[in-house]
Amino acid sequence: MKRTCIKDALNAESSVSEILIKGWVRTKRDSKGFSFLEINDGSCIKNIQAIIDHTPEIVAVLEKINTGASVSVTGELIESPGKGQKWEVRGKTVEMLGAADAETFPLQKKRHSDEFLRTIAHLRPRTNKFGAMFRIRAELSYAIHKFYRDKGFFYVHTPIITGSDCEGAGEMFRVTSLDHETLSKTKKEEQGARDFFGQESHLTVSGQLSAEMYALSLGNVYTFGPTFRAEKSNTPRHAAEFWMIEPEMAFADLDDNMDLSEEMVKYLIAHILENCADDMELFAKFVDKTLMDTLKNISENSFERITYTDAIELLQRCKKASKFEYKPEYGLDLQTEHERYLTEMHFKKPVIVYDYPVEIKPFYMRLNDDGKTVAAMDLLVPRIGELVGGSQREERLDVLERRITDMGMDTEDYWWYLDSRRFGTAPHAGFGMGFERMLMLLTGVTNIRDVIPFPRTPKSLEF
Repeated sequence: MKRTCIKDALNAESSVSEILIKGWVRTKRDSKGFSFLEINDGSCIKNIQAIIDHTPEIVAVLEKINTGASVSVTGELIESPGKGQKWEVRGKTVEMLGAADAETFPLQKKRHSDEFLRTIAHLRPRTNKFGAMFRIRAELSYAIHKFYRDKGFFYVHTPIITGSDCEGAGEMFRVTSLDHETLSKTKKEEQGARDFFGQESHLTVSGQLSAEMYALSLGNVYTFGPTFRAEKSNTPRHAAEFWMIEPEMAFADLDDNMDLSEEMVKYLIAHILENCADDMELFAKFVDKTLMDTLKNISENSFERITYTDAIELLQRCKKASKFEYKPEYGLDLQTEHERYLTEMHFKKPVIVYDYPVEIKPFYMRLNDDGKTVAAMDLLVPRIGELVGGSQREERLDVLERRITDMGMDTEDYWWYLDSRRFGTAPHAGFGMGFERMLMLLTGVTNIRDVIPFPRTPKSLEF
């Protein structure tokens, strides 16, 4: 007999005379003459109840079944007389597929703290909260691909290993095939030449530069994959390994960029609310009771747009200015407290800040006519702060070469990137959105470690 997913069983339109379900036992209750098993197979947040009459053979099996064990139950799908469930299984046979020792299985029928569950990240998806989280994560991945495919974008797989530093910050993980002994005996300037690629290589911080090449060939493209930062930032918003969505559009400017980012965020919220209603209900009830109002506000209102200069002036003269930990000053990046003030207290909705000072942005952002600012944009949202960062790219070869040199970088390292400006250059724009930050926005979860299956953070490489 073919197994029926619990989600399909619970959504059945009529009773079923013969059904086979398999899953993990959440709870077991024994009564005189029969037992109740609450079973979940991960297909949805809800369990299905199986009622199993005692026979000597079945009792012998049930005695070995504890919370966490995997089981197979055959029987009949019937209407349930209990509240809160339409269907249940009247079990005829039960088989234990995998035991779980009652003394050592760490998940019991109680609420566990997020901190504890991070120590058993390999088991936490069996809880309601994290099962819901990672179903939402899977659906959000699909929604991203659907959004861009429906808009005619092509999906490009950009390299994980790279010789280029997109951000120019130097906070990259080194990739080497040389062992520690060889590295220690080799002069630093000679290590690259002896290595696998014949030069220093790193894990990518962004797929943007590669994606630009394909936008200037295929028109509209996007990349969606893992990126890496060797920042020792042990904060709830940072991880060493995370996923990024990065679209690039040929023949587009900063306004097109802002429009696309707003459209994408609203689309993703609507998709998840429609397709993950049961899982989202958990987060609205137990994680953030204002979650639905926040998401509704974002999806139903146009985003505010303000220049960086105006945003700094607003922050400097607001009533809370004296209480900021970091004083807002022109020429400095906005801090999280500034971003949250703009989105949560002043405008009370998402805000796109644009036209940043040239000194605080990377070399590839287009220099504005004032010579002081670049056509950059950051999309800020309540609770999270920066969700999207992007720009119109610098398409003028001479300006781009000068910007690379001014930042102390070598134009020779970017010869292939500069070729795109030599041969048929065109205006283009794009941005990056942190996938995990979007999940934090959608669920109300405040720590990035709880929206990624196996978080990679400083001094943490478990699992």
